[in-house]
Amino acid sequence: MRASIAAVLVAALIASAAAQEFTAAKHAPANAFPKPGRPVAAIVSPVWRDEKERDNAGESAQLVRLLGVKPGITVADIGAGSGYYVVRLSPVVGARGRILAEDVTPAYLRKLRNRVNDLGLENVTIISGAPHDPMLPIGSVDVAILVHMYHEIAQPYGLMYNLVPSLKPDARIGIVDAFAPTSEHGTPPDLLRCELASVGYREISFDRLSGSNAYLAIFAPPSVESRTPPQAIVACKPG
Repeated sequence: MRASIAAVLVAALIASAAAQEFTAAKHAPANAFPKPGRPVAAIVSPVWRDEKERDNAGESAQLVRLLGVKPGITVADIGAGSGYYVVRLSPVVGARGRILAEDVTPAYLRKLRNRVNDLGLENVTIISGAPHDPMLPIGSVDVAILVHMYHEIAQPYGLMYNLVPSLKPDARIGIVDAFAPTSEHGTPPDLLRCELASVGYREISFDRLSGSNAYLAIFAPPSVESRTPPQAIVACKPG
């Protein structure tokens, strides 16, 4: 009996160690990645005067159409900020869907939580992430969006690397940004392509959005196993 109990304990310890090793393999710490080879813009509030002006530009409707956002899916809004997309996508995905609203700024998260509660959005989960890791649930995301904030990510290689485990195999990543240098709150398309390709992402489509000086680039993620190892990632430089 004692031998049997000992064997069970040993097996449990081995399983625990294996689980910890597996989890560690999925995510990497901030210091494992190179710093971006271009300026990182300061985190700011949206450049639009108000949400009505933003609605008039039609950006959200274009994003929904091009990314195929539909009822029942899970959308991760990375850098959700004031919640502009959260409140517009919540009814699109419906009661069977989910919005994961992630941000790294405590003040934004507090205001976003209040807004979600005031509106009674029961399909929204607020998540506090880190510059190198969005901290999303494993295997949960059908569509991830990064809207007018990619240029503000202090650890773009880490964030895109650590995003992969949360994505389903057929997930899509949509990045909306302006045709401008990162120092001017945009991301040149070729620089974006280089940075995402450095981690293993593959571009699916690229569309100039009407109503603003912005584009939507859609990417397919690598698998957890096929991501470029952090030590092999080489930082891209503009131009």
